[in-house]
Amino acid sequence: MAPASKDLFDESTMSFGEHLEVLRVHLWKALIGVMIGIVFALFQGSAIIGIVRGPIDKALKAYGQTAEDDAQVLEDIDFWERTKSWLGEQFSWDALRSEDVPSEEEPDADGLSQPETSDTIRVAINAGDLGDALHQVDPDAYPVPKEEARRVSVELPISAPEFRQFKIVAERSNNVVALNVQEPFLTYLKVSMISGLVLASPWVFYQTWLFVAAGLFPHERKYVYLYGTMSMVLFIVGVLFCFYLVFPFVLRFLLGFNEMLKIQPQIRLSEWISFAVTLPLLFGVSFQLPLVMLFMERLSIFEAGDYREKRRMAVLVIAILSMFLTPADPVSMLMMMIPLVLLYELGIWLCQMSPPKSPFETGTA
Repeated sequence: MAPASKDLFDESTMSFGEHLEVLRVHLWKALIGVMIGIVFALFQGSAIIGIVRGPIDKALKAYGQTAEDDAQVLEDIDFWERTKSWLGEQFSWDALRSEDVPSEEEPDADGLSQPETSDTIRVAINAGDLGDALHQVDPDAYPVPKEEARRVSVELPISAPEFRQFKIVAERSNNVVALNVQEPFLTYLKVSMISGLVLASPWVFYQTWLFVAAGLFPHERKYVYLYGTMSMVLFIVGVLFCFYLVFPFVLRFLLGFNEMLKIQPQIRLSEWISFAVTLPLLFGVSFQLPLVMLFMERLSIFEAGDYREKRRMAVLVIAILSMFLTPADPVSMLMMMIPLVLLYELGIWLCQMSPPKSPFETGTA
């Protein structure tokens, strides 16, 4: 009996043109998913930018540069409201009429009480000094304060229209900056498109898999399920590791030099977004090291024993790659190098524990 053919297309009943038609259908479905993801990300772009800006905002706040969490401010910005304002909502009758309405922040009839607003700041004053000032104005009504009063401080609200502008300038002076007027808008679109692609990537991979899986043997699909899932988990772990563990250390280290040199940092929005997207991507790709080692072992380029014997050389190569793939600081280099060394050991273990090299050794029956 003649051995069964292993040609993937021997039992195929589809012509080349029919295969192209199936590919076209899957590509259109994937493209529609990408468009839906981009539109969704476009309307949630402010919240996404707030998440991406989270590490730098927290670092600046800890560094003493910001007065409040800018990520929370960004969450209050709605893309649809911005669009309506751009279309002329700000010129509505209610908006025009509100300019003529007296402010509710005006003093009461007695001129003494006034609610705190954005025009108000609170000033801490020594009670003894306040008593001395009042005693100079009216010695009969305000006697000389006692010694105990000089050890107490009181807060007084002071209001003036200039204080609102002062608050705005103080809060914005240490925020991320833009060097031209179109940069925030272009950055918003860039982040929305990248986020849309990320959100739609599972659907795109699914459509790609539906087309590719039809030409694979059952045991080959099993390998894809196993190693594809492992690759996705390693990538996500690398991204999260960079975003939540590496960024705080790196930013604290780099901003420390600004404080040491007495330099006011001005972080450009587009440059930070590029940095915050590129570095996690590099970590996610570098965390694929165990699968790369396994793939090269399956191609008989290296053996598990070779990996063990060349461990010192591998550590040196990992250190050099970590130096080039991360910013010019030792903290990020070490935080990439140490996990990669551990992943190198994981790769050796996978080479010893993985299935047979040839996909035909297990049989297809």
